[in-house]
Amino acid sequence: MTTNIGNLITPAATVLLVRDIADSFEVFMVTRHHKIDFAPGALVFPGGKLDPQDSNPELLASCAGQNLRDDELAIRICGIRETFEEAGVLIARDNASGELLEGLRCAELASRYRKTLHEGKVTLLEIIRKENLTLALDKMMLFARWVTPSFFSRRFDAFFFLAEAPKDQAASHDKIESSNSVWTTPLAALSDADEGNRTVVFATRMNLQKVAQFSTVSELFKSTCENAVVKVEPGIEDNNGDITYTIPLEAGYGQTEYTEYGGSSLRISEKDKNKA
Repeated sequence: MTTNIGNLITPAATVLLVRDIADSFEVFMVTRHHKIDFAPGALVFPGGKLDPQDSNPELLASCAGQNLRDDELAIRICGIRETFEEAGVLIARDNASGELLEGLRCAELASRYRKTLHEGKVTLLEIIRKENLTLALDKMMLFARWVTPSFFSRRFDAFFFLAEAPKDQAASHDKIESSNSVWTTPLAALSDADEGNRTVVFATRMNLQKVAQFSTVSELFKSTCENAVVKVEPGIEDNNGDITYTIPLEAGYGQTEYTEYGGSSLRISEKDKNKA
């Protein structure tokens, strides 16, 4: 964890859970509960901040052999845990068969452990030990990395991962941090946002636009594997209420500037706005 201008930067993981459909692919998204203090009501990918349990040495040891540092393991574990809590999908293998968990098994595990994991009454390590599982960190591909601008009072270093949904996986929202969920194509999500039917914050919009360039999950993964991830810390300018964001061209989003007319879709406090 690092600091900047006295503000802690909290590591976080976000997961784009994707699956092929007939002529395209879909991504699973949730609507954040209106009582959540960060981006309430927004359509987002499942995710959240790094928890101390994600760095448990015993849990890290269970994921050894990935050629990753402990911090790289921990942020992927965070993404898997958050996906299980928020989507009911556990990206893991059964140790007996070596196979990835399919939809029915994930649903059974979600029914058994999802609520208690969210409440802190059980840990991810306890779940995988009891169920004889190994987390499938190799199925988590780093796609993007976004850092909250330095003038914000709350800052996140958010790692965006791609993960293909297990076979026959339905997924569902948790009814705690999220109030609804949907499997949607990236273009449909963007269209809903443009028509005012959904709230989509800037980072989510950009990543939807980036994945919308591809027709299949395999194309998306192939391109991601071939291109380096460039860390993005957006610039933000308030032009009499119109919010303009800028990002570097080398980040690979096909554009460097985007303006939200009439104000930001991400609620910015007056304290933070005055620093912009």
